[in-house]
Amino acid sequence: MTKPTYTARGPEDLLAMIPFLLGFHPEDSVVLMTFGPPNSFHARVDLPVAMDDQHAVRDLLMQAVVSNAVRRVALVVYSEDAGATDSQCRLLVEALLDVDIEIIDVLRADGERYFVLGDDDDPGTPYDLTSHRFTAERVFDGQVVHRSRAELVDTLIGVDEEDATEVALAADRFADTLLGPDGSRAPEEALVELRGHARWLQRRIRDLLRDPQPLPATDAGRMLVLTSVVLTRDVAWSEMTRENSARQVCLWRELVRRAPRDLLPGVSSLLAFAAWLAGDGALSWCALDRALEVDPDYSMAHRVAEALSCAFHPSSWSPVPEAELPIFDDSWRARQAS
Repeated sequence: MTKPTYTARGPEDLLAMIPFLLGFHPEDSVVLMTFGPPNSFHARVDLPVAMDDQHAVRDLLMQAVVSNAVRRVALVVYSEDAGATDSQCRLLVEALLDVDIEIIDVLRADGERYFVLGDDDDPGTPYDLTSHRFTAERVFDGQVVHRSRAELVDTLIGVDEEDATEVALAADRFADTLLGPDGSRAPEEALVELRGHARWLQRRIRDLLRDPQPLPATDAGRMLVLTSVVLTRDVAWSEMTRENSARQVCLWRELVRRAPRDLLPGVSSLLAFAAWLAGDGALSWCALDRALEVDPDYSMAHRVAEALSCAFHPSSWSPVPEAELPIFDDSWRARQAS
């Protein structure tokens, strides 16, 4: 994705950049902004109070900093709790300095004032982001910033109950056809039939990326069932590239909003992965939360979480070639049938 470039000339510029980088205004959060080369990333975690948890936050962020060879950072903590902020920042600053990372700024912000950490006499400086030039530019460009992370989460929850019912019924009908009325038929038992559905899913995704259209409930239900089956879910996964990631986010976000709860893990994990590719870590984490609240052991969700936690760069992703997908691999299908 093409992203704007900003030059921060002071604390208020940093504060104005963060909501647009995250997609929401953070609260009770530790935000680490990093600056390359070779790779840069921006991370947000909840601000913990307990020291054991603060050590865990330090270790998590330092692992990402070191693995990405980051050389410069800025640290902003959003909180009214000066004590918890001070102890968390001290842990992080000491660890950063130990590996010769340049620290541009360390700030605490409470929504009205920001404070420079390390200056006990700082009374705080008032700030107002509504009139900042960065805010004006991003609003002019149409970028949406949510008031909180909870508001971002709400964008993944559908509100059309009639549509939700139609999609759920369509999914049930298709699942009965695919897996049998009692669900006892394993997908591997219908490999030839499933391969045909995989081709349909592949074509449908490509059509929707080329020409986005509202999905009929029957198609939405069918896609949601197919993305709940690993063999066909991976066909959808292999269609993702950095170049089409923004369009993929739109497609899978809408399907997450329409999905019955039991079908959320697969489609939410696909949305999480597309959001990671698009550089939207906040949306990716929100999608993972939806997947893992239904199935805490869902493996794809944990793989995406690892990529986010370690701040793996999206350039590390190479789509799986079609010939290597098990559903299209005749030798794999023969082994399963034997």
